[in-house]
Amino acid sequence: MISRPSFAAALLASVSFCTTPAFAQASAQPEDAGERSGNDIIVTAQKIEQRAQDVPITISALSGQRIAELGVGDLDELSSYIPGLNIQEQSANNPGIVIRGITSDSGSSQQGPRVTLYYNGVDISRSRGSYQAIYDLERVEVIKGPQATLFGTASAVGAISLTSARPREGFSGTLTGGYGNFGQTLLSGFLNAGNDVIAGRVAFEWKTRDGYVENLSPRQKRDLYAQDQLGIRASLRYTPTDTLTVDLIGTFDRQDNGGTPFISRALPTEDGPGNPFGRANLGGSPLSAQVLGNDQLGLDRKVYDVNLTASYDFADGWNFTTVNGYRRFDSAEVFDADGSAAWYLEFAEIAKGWQASHEGRFNYADDHWRASFGWNVFVEDNFQRVPFSGEEGTFIGCLAGALTGGCVNAAGTVVAAGTTAQVTGGRLTQIPYSSVTENQGQNDSYSVFADTTWIPVPALELTAGARVLIEQRKSGYIASVPRPILPALLPVALRAQLAARGVGASLVPNQVDTGGRTFTAQQSYAAILPRFNALYRLSPAVNVYATISKGRRSPVVQLNARASAAGAIPNVQRVPEEVVWNYEGGIKASHGGISGSLGVYYQKYDGFQVSVQQANGTAITQSAGSAGNLGVEAELSIRPVRWLNVFGNVGYIDGGIDRNNSFAPAFSGARFRLQPKWQAAGGFTVDAPLGGGMRLFATPSITHRSSIFFELPNSSATSQGPVTLVNARAGISFADGAYELTGFIRNAFDRDYLLDAGNTGGGFGIPTYIPGEPRFYGAQATARF
Repeated sequence: MISRPSFAAALLASVSFCTTPAFAQASAQPEDAGERSGNDIIVTAQKIEQRAQDVPITISALSGQRIAELGVGDLDELSSYIPGLNIQEQSANNPGIVIRGITSDSGSSQQGPRVTLYYNGVDISRSRGSYQAIYDLERVEVIKGPQATLFGTASAVGAISLTSARPREGFSGTLTGGYGNFGQTLLSGFLNAGNDVIAGRVAFEWKTRDGYVENLSPRQKRDLYAQDQLGIRASLRYTPTDTLTVDLIGTFDRQDNGGTPFISRALPTEDGPGNPFGRANLGGSPLSAQVLGNDQLGLDRKVYDVNLTASYDFADGWNFTTVNGYRRFDSAEVFDADGSAAWYLEFAEIAKGWQASHEGRFNYADDHWRASFGWNVFVEDNFQRVPFSGEEGTFIGCLAGALTGGCVNAAGTVVAAGTTAQVTGGRLTQIPYSSVTENQGQNDSYSVFADTTWIPVPALELTAGARVLIEQRKSGYIASVPRPILPALLPVALRAQLAARGVGASLVPNQVDTGGRTFTAQQSYAAILPRFNALYRLSPAVNVYATISKGRRSPVVQLNARASAAGAIPNVQRVPEEVVWNYEGGIKASHGGISGSLGVYYQKYDGFQVSVQQANGTAITQSAGSAGNLGVEAELSIRPVRWLNVFGNVGYIDGGIDRNNSFAPAFSGARFRLQPKWQAAGGFTVDAPLGGGMRLFATPSITHRSSIFFELPNSSATSQGPVTLVNARAGISFADGAYELTGFIRNAFDRDYLLDAGNTGGGFGIPTYIPGEPRFYGAQATARF
């Protein structure tokens, strides 16, 4: 494992290299990006500025202006408008990012991601630290298919690159305030000042909202899915000459959100049968403050991020860029996993960690060649701690459904709460129980890469590249699991029934106490990840492309504990790497007011990794053997007149784990979780002058997603049928855009749909359900100067 001083020395050396004055590539500002649409937007997916049309891979890109026109405020909302992308935001602590039907959402510190989330050129893919607010962005690029050469090993199925607005010359600013139903409030804006040598920019967003799921529990002060989020970003750009640009960016994000509405259909409330779209009764634990760290359900999360980038042209055609980042996250989420008023499955997840990265990249370009080569170092150290709080009798009554006749009766009364008194003959009424498990991960990677494009004639570009990777993965595990009191007092038959379900030495099934010891295991790995691309210009307006690339999800050194005659011992499972070969081709066109793209892809997976929920509050990784994916994606933008833009896109995926899978028969033929077969969006934008410095603007849109499964193996009980949502944003601006009044509505017809199903409760045989967002509407006012 690389030493931290060595890492710091390498970072400083690269920054020092960039202090010699030279030429720096200019980044497109939001205003510039906004003037373009469709495939004309300028992107940096290949680490150089290009039109999206000229990139020989499938890419969807939206400018900051386009994001504002759509009226979306989070990445999960934005994903509805990008074919092949689906982002499930169960909470800011647990986003599920799905590209082409392949999910990356594990919270384990020991598991690697599949999708690279890049923030200003730095990998922030670790699940619990990856959520990033999307205010004041220059653009969002979604690059599909394996992109190891460009974005590192985590981009096994693709990458999402977020680029914030950079400081620029002059003085300007924006302030927006808003209010809507469910007590929504918004205050956001930026202030920019500087000259052509040094400029600074401060941007922020603060938004709050009442919970949209009413919680009947008297112990909880806020309704479920309440929101209080703050983001602040400070940026400094230094350009001492026209040959050097240095960017320093610091970001702080904070979420103080209400609890996630894990609602049980099997366990009633006083309103009647469990209803994911009705009122919930999630009481949490009476000992939450002492055991789980907070007496309220919800999320307390803070993220600190610093980025230093320098770009410098030191000779004709040559450029060197270094990107360096440090990110630290600290989150604590308390959740009621049984979805009822019972003191049954009350958990918290405390995730903390830091990551640091350094990349140095040389670029060369002339009329016949483009090339880049360099190195990358990425180190991270994090842990995921899961405390549990329960009452022994309630837990046994709910788990076994015995003695008291069940868990919660039809009137919403927790009948299992009487189990302890029944077993002890009234001597005791409650036996509180708590345990805690913790998985740890120190994951370091070192790589070198090279990418070359040959341009024999202006119409043809041929690209080949590869990344050579070495990984060092070290996992740790510690657990404090006391022996429960009540099982020993139960009748023999019932005691045997519970023992068969893993209850005995621990209350939560199959948890094993490590006796204060931290078990560790480690392994080193190596890989070569290539890509091959071809782009041919049929005309100045039409390009065709083809690509072959290899992706890899890191192996998992999965570590926990198991019982033996000698006591607790390490239980190590080394899950092999997941490898995907991606084959795709397509066409991109842009002429006059029309632009669009059409792509077809096929992906073949070996060692496909699945995450399976266990009956102890954790999930483990397994290999499900081989899998495949076949899909089509298309995007179209038409501007018949200057004030009207019509847009639409569609994605189709036919994929899943291979049938007749003898390696993992339980998953044979299953569709990937969170993978819709069809996904589509469409709408139009009107931006018309009214005279006198006034303009009318409006963007109504519709999004559609076909049925999805939330779990593997697939089950109709944990699925969601087709969902079609209608959204709109419209308003009027005055004084040549200096002032603006806007109204918005999302899910205009108040469609009921599920955001997720299964979850931790599913591991105990009582899946829980999370409702999607209801109708949201409101108004905003903006001033620009």
